Amino acid sequence: MLRRRPFLAAAGAALIAGRARAQSPRRIVTAINSPYDTLDPHTVFDIGRIATRLNMYDCLVRWVDNPPKLVLWLAEKVDISPDGLIYTFKLRANAKFHDGAPITADDVVFSMERILEMKKGGYSLFKGAIDPGKTKALDAGTVQFTLNAPFAVFLSVLAELWIVNSTLVRANDKSADFGAAWMARNTAGSGSFRLSRYDPAVGFQANRFVDHFMGWGPNPLDQIEYRTILETSGRVLGMLKGDFQSTDGYLPLDQIKQLRDGPNIRIDEAESIRTMYFILHNSRAPLNDINMRKALSYCFDYDAFNIQILGGSVARNAGIIPNTLWGAPADLKGYTYDIAKAKQHLALVKAPLRPLTIGILAGFGQSEQAAVLLQAGAAKAGIEIKLVSEPWSVIQGKYNDPDKTHDIIPLWRSAYFADPHNWTGVIYNSRNIGAGNASHYRNPRFDELTDKALLLTDQEARRPLYEEASRILVDDAAGIYVYNTKWFGPFTRTVKGVRFCPIGDAQDMRWMSIG
Repeated sequence: MLRRRPFLAAAGAALIAGRARAQSPRRIVTAINSPYDTLDPHTVFDIGRIATRLNMYDCLVRWVDNPPKLVLWLAEKVDISPDGLIYTFKLRANAKFHDGAPITADDVVFSMERILEMKKGGYSLFKGAIDPGKTKALDAGTVQFTLNAPFAVFLSVLAELWIVNSTLVRANDKSADFGAAWMARNTAGSGSFRLSRYDPAVGFQANRFVDHFMGWGPNPLDQIEYRTILETSGRVLGMLKGDFQSTDGYLPLDQIKQLRDGPNIRIDEAESIRTMYFILHNSRAPLNDINMRKALSYCFDYDAFNIQILGGSVARNAGIIPNTLWGAPADLKGYTYDIAKAKQHLALVKAPLRPLTIGILAGFGQSEQAAVLLQAGAAKAGIEIKLVSEPWSVIQGKYNDPDKTHDIIPLWRSAYFADPHNWTGVIYNSRNIGAGNASHYRNPRFDELTDKALLLTDQEARRPLYEEASRILVDDAAGIYVYNTKWFGPFTRTVKGVRFCPIGDAQDMRWMSIG
């Protein structure tokens, strides 16, 4: 017999349905540092472009608030079999797509099959957990997933199964491309906002979907706009001038201080679970030598970055899992800035040395600051590093390719779901090489631990597995681990109702209003 999971509560029960008012559009313009090069929710998997997914698409479940909690969204009920293999969802009867078509179980099936067949976007979350053909529509309002084995985070990762209008996508299929060419420039969703304008070079606009199944509270937004502004100074100046009502919450400290002084701007602060680290290309010489990776780990001045450059606004994080999350070893000892030790390890490297490249995320000030700091430390140890600045969409588009990606990339591991697997198995398990493991890292023991952790449902049984996995990553110097961060969200004082969630970084606009 199937049993009901009690801990998922239906979201939005307290929302008050509101009527559209005839008045000037309530509008928020957000300046962002990631180009919106595609609108297809199944081909991208990042926080930089999550605004299109969060606002114009829906999932069966959704993460809200901080600490993040998982709530039912398109689904009104979920039953899970005692063996943890079968998940059966009952869909909301009143949910419909932007074109008015009802959302059915067939759309959920199509969306899962599309991800599994295209092998892009959030594919790494479902790879190996469920096979094509294992998602079934029992009737129009009931969908069932049959897993290959118990998968502890299946409910959590379903928050990245964005449901698309299968009829609309099929109608725009070209040469069996799953509608990919059309979806890159159009939407087929049911989200809180409906696309009204899109220009990959500029950003997108979307209008409120009045008939969204969750209803609306008082004074909801009528329109949202996300505008790509790569230069940090441009985003800050635009906020100060009133051109933008919001921008990203991870600005350099000096820019945050500048915004604080603005008379019409406030900074919302929140604890986050977002770690900064350097991807190291573990399979390319000379970085396939552990001594080279350890040498680089000793070349980065962690205190100078965290305390002096960032003003102590972040916390040193010795491993990849956020210090504040279960599964992070409390006694983990990370690397320190030590050029003498760097030279010792460098002397043991067998492969010929060559200039290394760091791919800097254009428009992300801290990415450049971190890269310059590592470059300076490495030079003292005798390692030459060249810096290349590219938009995130370019770097992310090639970092799964072992030949095209950079040797080193300073970036952040954001929260896609609040579980240690987000920071370990997804980005370091060898089965995800080419599908999320951008470090091209392989370690049989690490794979064993992170695979086993997914078969267990008891958090306390999973905890030591992730703790050991985290220690292995540090011992192998699989990456350079820097800090866990806080979120400093700039908003004009007219913006109300911000609900920060580490999964999405407050880019879910349906909660906000202007007042």
